Amino acid sequence: MSDVAPRRPGGRMASRPLHFIWLADGSGSMRVDGKIQALNHAIREAIPHMRTAARENPHATVFVKAICFADEARWMGEKLTPVSEFRWQDIEAGGVTSLGEALTMVGDVLQAPLMTDRALPPVIALVTDGLPTDDFQAGLNHLLSKPWGRQALRIVVAIGEDSASNEAQEVFRAFMANDALRPFHANNPEVLAEQIRWVSTAVLKSVSSPASLISDPVTGATAGSWAATAPHFNAGETVSPDEAEVW
Repeated sequence: MSDVAPRRPGGRMASRPLHFIWLADGSGSMRVDGKIQALNHAIREAIPHMRTAARENPHATVFVKAICFADEARWMGEKLTPVSEFRWQDIEAGGVTSLGEALTMVGDVLQAPLMTDRALPPVIALVTDGLPTDDFQAGLNHLLSKPWGRQALRIVVAIGEDSASNEAQEVFRAFMANDALRPFHANNPEVLAEQIRWVSTAVLKSVSSPASLISDPVTGATAGSWAATAPHFNAGETVSPDEAEVW
């Protein structure tokens, strides 16, 4: 006879792993007007807020990872880091924009052994100021070929005027593939910091909330259903029309 007590309805639910992945643009255009310094500052300052959000939710164990993409894409530090131990490494910008390679790398890790059947849908947060210079579509196809890639909540924080072009918006829509979401857009460091902080906390709280634990993310829920549990996924709400444009 098993010594393990049966799980009772309403009983304590063990925490489930939630992987949050930053995709940070380190290309040469990010050197202009201090954009890379603002990105580094915004994410570094958001980390304590992520830790607080994680501590307040016992239903999820949050891990944070980051990829910087420029001439090539590379993981920044260990690929599996608890949010309590995560430290942001400042990026020095230069080179082109290998976003497609970064998406391929994410697709490669969003499977066993990293992802288990108990995992929550991952969050992939793209922060960029423009268009990819490599085969973005091939990278996106690879990411979406993985069940966890399709189930991931994919968010965009777009920086500056170039990221508002029609071509860039098409790339962002393809990446998010969710009509319930639209890209955030930051035109100065203050707005960028506000949006990064929001993405770091409100998204974690929503995706890891008990309401989000009802369906199995691989066999049931879709990216759209996760967004439906987060009515505040509205990029425009965090932007003040009175903010001065820098980028």
